[in-house]
Amino acid sequence: METYLITGANRGIGFALVQQCLANGHRVIATYRDQSAANALFELAGESCLLELVQAELDSETGINKLANEIADKPLDVLINNAGIMGPEQQDLNGLDSEGWLATFAINTIAPFHVSRLLLPNLLHSARPRIITISSQMGSLARESTGSYAYRSSKAAVNKVMQVMATELAEQGVIVCPMHPGWVQTDMGGMEADISAQQSAAGIIRFVEGVSLAESGRFWTWQGEEHPW
Repeated sequence: METYLITGANRGIGFALVQQCLANGHRVIATYRDQSAANALFELAGESCLLELVQAELDSETGINKLANEIADKPLDVLINNAGIMGPEQQDLNGLDSEGWLATFAINTIAPFHVSRLLLPNLLHSARPRIITISSQMGSLARESTGSYAYRSSKAAVNKVMQVMATELAEQGVIVCPMHPGWVQTDMGGMEADISAQQSAAGIIRFVEGVSLAESGRFWTWQGEEHPW
């Protein structure tokens, strides 16, 4: 049995990741922002003694510090930085709100960095500590596409953050990987997407359970295939 911390777990991929971890017999600490939007998560917590819920505001260092302080005494095996936003509604050459762009970076890029570094002491209790960040192929420089400037740039940036972190933490045995979850049927991905949140989560957790240090610092898909940066 391992202990996972999953951010942004009240819906979509995050909620499915919690369900998959519990089904596999793992302990889970799950964060949510607003209790009013986390009814299903609270119901799940009422059914499983392996699930602990923590309210967390990840768009500021103050909120991230609060999360780290609340779980300072809890050893972790896996951190999954799942919390993320699409960003402003308009993200094209005709206009992109700078404040919205910065807010997208705060959640998608800066928060995973701070959460990871502050929870490193928790992870170093593990024999195989892993930091997994849910990214997107929309941030891959190998793909040519248009629009979604804030979202794409924030995911490209977090990919680089995780690559650098993997190099710096290799000597401590910490595995660090960004992952593309697939095009998923969520509020963000839409119902026309390729796969369900449950399919994505099952693939991600399968990868996390088997990943080794040799695979650290590389970009992976939910199917366990390496993705070009």
